[in-house]
Amino acid sequence: MSQLLAIFVTVFLAELGDKTQLATVLFASERQTSPLFVFIAASGALILSTALAVLLGTAAERWLGFLPLKLLAGIGFILVGLFTLAEHFRASTA
Repeated sequence: MSQLLAIFVTVFLAELGDKTQLATVLFASERQTSPLFVFIAASGALILSTALAVLLGTAAERWLGFLPLKLLAGIGFILVGLFTLAEHFRASTA
């Protein structure tokens, strides 16, 4: 049960403010589109993309099981964060 909660919280927090959520807000703000339709379509898209990620992750584990994937992913996120900070400071000084 704790793994389920950890996965839920991690994905939920990762999706907050994500570009897919912002796109969903834009679709929901249109008066021509039913909010229920936006919810169903966005939920279906998230379910399908999550299913694809699980399938790819399962397949990748078979071939990349010997690599420290969590470490590599963490380093990747740190690098993206550093790049984002560098771009912020570069833009504010220009």
